[in-house]
Amino acid sequence: MIRKNPRGDLPQIHESAYVDQTAIICGKVIIEENVFVGPYAVIRADEVNAEGDLEPIRIRAHSNIQDGVVIHSKSGALVDIGEHTSIAHRSIVHGPCVIGNNVFIGFNSVVFHCRIGDGCVVRHNAVVDGTDLPPGFYVSSTLRIGPKTDLATIPRVSAAATEFSEDVVRTNHELVQGYKKLQNEF
Repeated sequence: MIRKNPRGDLPQIHESAYVDQTAIICGKVIIEENVFVGPYAVIRADEVNAEGDLEPIRIRAHSNIQDGVVIHSKSGALVDIGEHTSIAHRSIVHGPCVIGNNVFIGFNSVVFHCRIGDGCVVRHNAVVDGTDLPPGFYVSSTLRIGPKTDLATIPRVSAAATEFSEDVVRTNHELVQGYKKLQNEF
């Protein structure tokens, strides 16, 4: 479902993107080319700040927002998801939040009030809250990263983790193409 927010902002969705018919895209959302938005995802840019303004939720080119993902923002803060980035099943991305290019956010993970640098991998059921993660870091499953976390204890992304992330992006790019073809059959 594509709909306006109470302020009247309507999502902007590139014609090459695929948004599943069960997804909800509301308000000041910008979805760029070849983005995949899976079933039951919710991307909602509707909360405003004290002045009545809000920044967009932007999903940059060739990224994928998988089944059941929720993307929202507090008080109209920016959410910007980079290119070739995967947000895996049932994750929550809550703004303010900036996620770089070539990032993988694993199943059921939560990212809030943070910046995640290019090439990072956040594995399943992890939390990144209230801190900035520099490029190329690897957050293992179930780990919680917060403002008091010593980043020197966090490993760098391995070649295998990078290959996995790239494969997920490639697979979802193929899904965009396949589902776009199927749309023309109905």
